[in-house]
Amino acid sequence: MSKISIAGFTVSRDLDCVPRPVVALSATSVTKDWENAQHRHRKAQLIYSARGILNCEIEDGVWIVPPQCAIWIPGDLPHSARGAGETECYCLFVEPDASPDLPKTCCTISVTPLLRELLLKVAGVPELYALGGREDRLIATLLDELVAAPVEHLHLPMPRDLRLRRLAQMMLDDPTDKTSKADWATRVGMSERSMSRLLLQELGMSFGRWRRQLHVILALQLLTKGQSVQAVALDLGYENASGFVTMFRKAVGKPPARYLSDRANGAELTPVSAIILPDETLP
Repeated sequence: MSKISIAGFTVSRDLDCVPRPVVALSATSVTKDWENAQHRHRKAQLIYSARGILNCEIEDGVWIVPPQCAIWIPGDLPHSARGAGETECYCLFVEPDASPDLPKTCCTISVTPLLRELLLKVAGVPELYALGGREDRLIATLLDELVAAPVEHLHLPMPRDLRLRRLAQMMLDDPTDKTSKADWATRVGMSERSMSRLLLQELGMSFGRWRRQLHVILALQLLTKGQSVQAVALDLGYENASGFVTMFRKAVGKPPARYLSDRANGAELTPVSAIILPDETLP
């Protein structure tokens, strides 16, 4: 096969054909601003971000992967991925039947300290490790920890309806836009009631909740790149940092500085809760 790039790695072999439950790739250097066009592979994929922030997009949504998190991508799922800024990644390719309890859908996973150490250790395992041996048992333990790892709600669902897709793209292009829900509906050629009903039907959430989820995801992207809390608050349309910090703390359980500090230090984090903020927390 010709050389392809996967999560910043250049791969010149078909990893789907390697006859082992798990194949690991380790980052040998820090890669800056890489991007993979939409592709798929038979094996499921886990991409762990040791440094930097990753984004993965499928038809139904966008996932963000901050440092010390990983993205799980089921096998045969078309997806694109990119790294923003300097990233350092570790990548696993996992046979679909390696464990019956592995996630069945795309998700962002919080990497516990034990899972992180197992990932780093497995990255040094030979591709054709001995089945039934020490390395095989190590990988079995990693799969057990992966199954038990908490899922983070760092997912922005994307609607299928073309009018709602247009709405989503406009909001992504300008997250500071304070247009009301009624005016947004008019802009995409719908009544407010119809737009609300279709959003609930397709995404399972209200317009306000979807927009808050968007703000949390965009905030993490900007904060991880080094922007200040004040700058991020203004970029997202908040009048001051206080309102933004309140929204962020209620969404992820702690203020931005503490959240990023815990990520950098590899602290074990409580899974991000579903966002249930009242509408007045929006800018």
